[in-house]
Order: sequence, then structure tokens, then C-alpha cells
Amino acid sequence: MTPLNTPEWQSLQRHYSDLKFTSMREEFVLDSGRFDRFTVRCGSLLLDYSKNRITKKTMEKLFSLARSVDMSGWTERMFTGEAINNTEGRAVLHTALRNRSNTPVMVDGEDVMPAINAVLAQMKTFCNQVHSGEWLGYTGKKITAIVNVGIGGSDLGPAMICDALEPYKLDGLSVHFVSNVDGTDLSTTLEILDPETTLFVVASKTFTTQETLTNAESARSWFLQSAQQEDVAKHFVAVSTNAKAVAEFGIDTDNMFEIWDWVGGRYSLWSAIGLPIALYVGMDNFERLLDGAHEMDNHFRNQPLEENIPVIMGLLGVWYVNFFGSQTHAIVPYDHSLARFPSHMQQLDMESNGKVTNREGQRISYKTGPVIWGTPGTNGQHAYFQLIHQGTQLIPVDFVLPVNSHYPEVDHQSILLANGLAQSEALMKGKNAEEVRAELVKEGFEGLELEALLPHKVFPGNRPSNTLLFSKLTPEMLGKLVALYEHKVFVQGVIWNINSFDQWGVELGKQLAKAIWPDLKSDGDIAAHDSSTTNLIKLIRDLRT
Repeated sequence: MTPLNTPEWQSLQRHYSDLKFTSMREEFVLDSGRFDRFTVRCGSLLLDYSKNRITKKTMEKLFSLARSVDMSGWTERMFTGEAINNTEGRAVLHTALRNRSNTPVMVDGEDVMPAINAVLAQMKTFCNQVHSGEWLGYTGKKITAIVNVGIGGSDLGPAMICDALEPYKLDGLSVHFVSNVDGTDLSTTLEILDPETTLFVVASKTFTTQETLTNAESARSWFLQSAQQEDVAKHFVAVSTNAKAVAEFGIDTDNMFEIWDWVGGRYSLWSAIGLPIALYVGMDNFERLLDGAHEMDNHFRNQPLEENIPVIMGLLGVWYVNFFGSQTHAIVPYDHSLARFPSHMQQLDMESNGKVTNREGQRISYKTGPVIWGTPGTNGQHAYFQLIHQGTQLIPVDFVLPVNSHYPEVDHQSILLANGLAQSEALMKGKNAEEVRAELVKEGFEGLELEALLPHKVFPGNRPSNTLLFSKLTPEMLGKLVALYEHKVFVQGVIWNINSFDQWGVELGKQLAKAIWPDLKSDGDIAAHDSSTTNLIKLIRDLRT
């Protein structure tokens, strides 16, 4: 099935032809109720999508497109455990991990909630042991540092959450994340730590991921410089399903936390992959994170399309990618605590919807997922916002704005918020030639000098953005935000008729790396590669010291 052939898509195409030159600035002048019409809430989280290149008719047509692909039906199939990950024959149940209502969720005739609750209970017990000092290192000292060893979804999500919830951290504990197989990552982390007080969480579902196992083995070697093999069990725990490999590593399988194949890596922070979060901020705050995500799950599952934040944001993304030809999307949090938020969203979105094959295995002819990027807001204003304002590409922006800071003694928040609101207004309004001319005259410019400078200071405006506004970045609100983007990605995958829950594109590079690695380790004959790779291997051998 291709969405391009549907009447709803064709209707949107005709509507785009009529609307593409419409000015948002003029629409705001003509419609005093535009803000009220194009805002929606989920509890204390507000989405203002009025600064988009849309009219009431646009949204009606986008909602019709969502209905034509049975968006509500797909949503129910995900929540109820149907194997919608068709290429791997799996259910997609990250929502069950935060199912705080504890209603049964069936997979292959079995309710998964008892197993989920058992792992949560195991996490709580373990965290309490570490925090209370019942769990001690091999010399009897209390654990003071947590090191998470993982990669991809076993790193980006938990690292982002720990950064964002730093104001909630427990006294006496630091948390560190090692993911890059570049030895610099591990070495610079370990050089400030004490093996007697460090706990490693090795996160690998299969316990075979090359980068993670390489880092874990090197961490163990570092630890064994001052300890014995039998001490490993006091300083290493695992999040995995491979009990045999975990035991062979030296980890007590009683301290292995289970994860299931219906949990995709980029959706796994809600599971035992979130153990470093619970250790860092406490299990109570981890459960508050789950509570917020569950609230967004209920909103997405139960609210009508017209009042549904993930649906609206997903449809707007399709509108820009497929009709305006937008290729990228910026996520810009005006909160330094969310510095890693765009990186997590990169993996979530691009690994999910970076597909060229539809569910039926046919190559598609339309664009799917955009490039996701961004940094904290005021930093970006002095870097890439030039391109967003005056460049030739249309780049939709999500502004993420908490009203209140965790650090009110430093009174910067009003300036921060003013900048965020100003950027969204400037992108929408722009600055026309008449306004620039008036400014230049006021500044004393005239004649040829004025005319030469004028075109450089014109801002075209009409650049779209969303604003997500909330009171404060609490664990509940953070859970709500992450779940919102998870569901937005799902909405777009349904529209594009792709499977958002496999990631075969990740595998090829891993396979080839395993073939190249032996050639780099030895001086023998080089296996068959293309001429570029072969000669680069030779050069690396020559340069190696």
C-alpha cells in the first residue's frame, strides 16, 4: 500500500498547491483565535502548533489521512501486544513497561505484566541495597560511582535521563556512561574512579554486542588490577537475557536483570536498561518517570485525533517532509539539562523511520524520516539559527520550554524564555523590506549604502515551529516528553506504511567490521575488499606505532 494513491493524500497535494504561498504572519492578523484553535494539552504539557503553515482545512485533511490508514486501529494493535514488528515477528510493548494501571497485556497468550513487575521489584531491592550500604564493594566500602557500559539504546536514553534529572540525584553517587569502543571513552572515565567503590552495569540484551563487550572486558581488566576474579560479582551486574555468557563473564546471574525481545533498544530506558537511572535518582523517581510516560500513553491511546499531541506532531512532520520537501527537523530545548535530548531523539526517529522499504517489502517512492538534530537553545541561536532563519532550506523546529528552573537562585530563566519565544516569533514573522528600510533610516543609513545593505537584513519568515511549554522538568514531565516523541514516530511510520521497530540498516556495518577487524590485527594477507578499503587497511598497518 502506498499513501500517495489515496484520495486523502491527493487532496492534501491539491491543498498544498493552494496554500504553499500563504503567510503565517497574515493568518495571525486575520484570525485572532488562531492560538486557541491550534493548541492542545496533555495535563500540564501544552503544545502550541499555531506557528505552522496550516489552516483549519489543512488539519482536517491531515486528520482524514490519519483515519484512512486506521491510525486508531494500529495504536490498539501496538498497545495490546499484536506482532506489529512484522519483519521480526514481534510485539512492540515499551508501553507495557510503564503500564502503571497494571491491566493485563497479552503476548502469545501470556500476560507480560507479572514479569515486568518482578523486574521492577528486583531493581527496587537492588537499588535499596546499594543506597543503604547493604551492598558493599570487595573491600567493604560503599558504592559511590555507577558506570553504565552499553551502546545505542542502552546508552543514549539512560544517559539523557540522568543528565536531565541531575537535580534529583542522590547524595554520594555519581553516574558515568561508556559507549564508544574508542578506548579514550573508557580510559578517561576510569582514571577518575576507584575500583573499590565503582559498580558497573553492563547492558547488552544478547551479551554479544562487540563494542559493549570490549568495553566491559577492559573495565574488568582495570578492576582486576587491584582485585580478584571472585570480587567481580560485587562490582558488575548485567541487563541481559544471556545467563550463560553473563555467568562466564563473572557476574552472578542473581544480579542479571531481564529484558525481553519485544523491547527495542531505543525504547528500552523504561526497562531494566534504566537501572543506572534508578540508582542515580532513586527508584521512586524512576517510577515517577514511568508515571509520566503512562499518562502520555493514555492520552495517545484515548484522545481523539484532533486533541492528540503525538498525532498532531506526527502529521505536521509528514506535512513538511512529503509536501514541502523538508529534509531535516530541529529539536531545540531551552533547558541545559536537556542537552542530550536531541541525541536520544535522533536515534529514536532516524533508526525507526529511516526506511526505503514498506511493510510489504516494496521499495517506496516517497520520502520518509527526516534528519533530526539540535542543541540547547541559546547556544544554537549563535550557530545554526542563521541557516534556519535565512537559509534556503525549510527546517521545522520544536521549541521545548520549561517555565521554571531547578536553580531559581540564578535568575536567568526570564532571559532564557524570552529568547525561546523570540526565536519562534521571528521564524514565523520574519522581517520584510519595508521594516528593514525603516530600521536602517533610523540608524542613519541612506542612499546606495542603505540599498546595498537592505536585502541582507530581510528575513523571509514563514518558517514553522512547535512550542512545547510546561511548568518544570520533573521526572513525570520528562517521561511524558519522551513518550510523546515515541508515539509521534509511530504515527509517522503508520502514515508511511513502514515498520518503525526494526533496524536492519544497523547490521551491515557491524558485519563488515567483523570481517575487517582480523585484517587490522594481523600482518598477513588481507581478505577480499574493495580497493579503497584494502589500501586503507595497508596504510593503517604502515602507520600503526
